Formats: sequence, structure tokens, C-alpha cells
Amino acid sequence: MLKSLGVKPYVFPMPVLMIATYDEKEQIDVMNMAWGGICAENMVALNIDEDHKTAKNIKLRKAFTLSIADIDHLKEADFFGIASANTMADKFERSHMHAQKSTLVDAPIITEFPLTLECKVKECQNTAYGFRVLGEIVNVLAEESVLDEWGRVDPTKLNAFVFDQFQNGYYAIGEKIGQAWKSGAELMK
Repeated sequence: MLKSLGVKPYVFPMPVLMIATYDEKEQIDVMNMAWGGICAENMVALNIDEDHKTAKNIKLRKAFTLSIADIDHLKEADFFGIASANTMADKFERSHMHAQKSTLVDAPIITEFPLTLECKVKECQNTAYGFRVLGEIVNVLAEESVLDEWGRVDPTKLNAFVFDQFQNGYYAIGEKIGQAWKSGAELMK
């Protein structure tokens, strides 16, 4: 029997995404966010609070990088969601992570994360539902260690984790259990 739980933001899994930006002084900010994802072949949508330092940086620099957090850096990724760059000026330095400047967009690449999308801001939207950033993916960078023999990202090597909004937990992912557009093909007959 189904039980009503009311209105909750219950979608699972939620990605654990790291948004990296520069501020007006070239200082690096990284924010952990789950309310975002792919919205078109070459576009991402981020739903963030406009008061975040990251939102201010995105509006200023018109660029950001979006990385997939991996299990090896769960502690740092969670810290990027706990700490605010509005009140902690040395937030990135405390993580002991490293960055390099993107050659394609005005944003940092966090070198420890295995997969990074370099994005240009196409539009910032203020709606009754909050602040949304639409970014165009101009390039994807991946560590060679997460690629398969054909040069594609292998999710089992990515070592990614996801966020659960039910109990505020993180969960490892990676086991392949089926093939998209083939596992259900027999029902087409």
C-alpha cells in the first residue's frame, strides 16, 4: 500500500556536483550542489541560491567548471557543501586540493576530480522558483584512468557517489545492471 509523504524533493539518485569559479580577485571557490544536471546535449542547468558566493562569481565571470566528485574525495566534497565562501575566505585552501586555470573558460579546474565539464554561462534566470544558471558545455576533461579502451568514460572506474535526499546520505555507484535501449527491447515485440 502506498503512503502519502507530502511534498518532498525526493528524486534518487541526485548527482554530487562540484561547481568551481573564480571571484573578482581570482580566488577559487568550490561549491557542492545536487540540484542540477544535463538539460540538453551540450547544456547544464544549475539551481542554486543567488546569495551563494558561487552565484555571484558565475554572474561576474560568466563561466564555471562542473566536476563529478569521487569517493576518494568525499570528505572534501562534503566540506565544499558545508563551508560558505561568503564567511570563510580560505575555504578552498583548507581542502588542500589543487586547481589549474581552464584554457577555454574563465574558471578553475580542480585537478583531483576525475571528470570536469568546462562551461560558459548562456543565461541566468530569476524565477519564482529560484535562481537558475544555464551553462554551455564547451569541453569535457577526464583523467585517463577513468576511460575505457575506446576513450569513453567508464562509470565503474569513475568511483562516483550520489546524494540521497531521503536521509541526507552519500551512496557509491558503479555496478552496471543493464544496457540502455536494449534491456527492455523484448517488450517492443
